[in-house]
Order: sequence, then structure tokens, then C-alpha cells
Amino acid sequence: MRNKKVTYMLQAAMIAAIYVVLVIIFDYWSFGPIQFRVAEALTILPFFTLAAIPGLFIGCFLANFLGGAILVDIIFGSIATLLGAVGTYLCSKIKAKWLAPLPPIIANTLIVPFVLKYGYGAEEAVPYMMLTVGIGEVIVCGVLGMMLLFVLEKYKDKIFGN
Repeated sequence: MRNKKVTYMLQAAMIAAIYVVLVIIFDYWSFGPIQFRVAEALTILPFFTLAAIPGLFIGCFLANFLGGAILVDIIFGSIATLLGAVGTYLCSKIKAKWLAPLPPIIANTLIVPFVLKYGYGAEEAVPYMMLTVGIGEVIVCGVLGMMLLFVLEKYKDKIFGN
């Protein structure tokens, strides 16, 4: 019999670490209003485990902090990921697999453009950045995230212990 608290903390820590590593490896894919943060594909993980919520939040916070992001980005970028993760977890409760990528897509599309505009001084208009960030999120969360969800679904009991 395994200790559920230890399993929960280990899952959260592993998810945070994977998130940070993916941000570091694929950092060059995000530039200006075009955001392709491959690590955001992990925001489907709360569909399988509650531990993914703190894991994703801490991973995003650490990735932003270690990557030299400004304080506004560290805080609000992490909050966007947290809100998306909570939304994805709620989708799991209603067995809405196809809706799982929507909360992170919506959270990042609504929050990140304001961080870019008012935190980093991006010259583009907020609605334009909502479009560009949204497209990136659809690709990363909607396409890559759903591919990940379908692969993990086959092994969820072995990986997440459900």
C-alpha cells in the first residue's frame, strides 16, 4: 500500500520539473505576441490527477522566475496556468474529455496579452495578441495536449494510480 500524500507530492514535483524542462528546451518557440509554450500541453494532466494543479502552477512559476520573466509575468502567467489547470480538472469531474484543453486556452488567451502589453510594453493591440496567443494555445493545448491526453489515457492507471 502506498502513501497517498507522498504519491501526490511526487506527482506534483515531477510535473513541475517536466514543465520547467520543457520551457527551457523549447524556449525559442515563444517570441513576442506569438506564444508556443510547449509545456502548456501538460495542462491536460489535471484530467488524470489533482496533483497536476500544484505541479503546473509551481512549474510555470519556476520556469518564469528562472527564465528571467518580470514579476507581473511570473505572477499572472502562473495564475493563467493555475486557472487553466483547475478548469481542466473540473472537466474531468464531468467526464468532458474534449473540453479539457479549453480552460488553459481561454485563461492564457485572456491573461497573457495584458502581461505582454502592460508588463513588457508590446506594441501590438491587446485583441491582436489575444488572437496570436489564442492560436498558439489552440496548437499547444488543443492539438499537442489532446494527443498527450489520448496517449496517457491508455496508461492512466499505471502512471497516475487511478
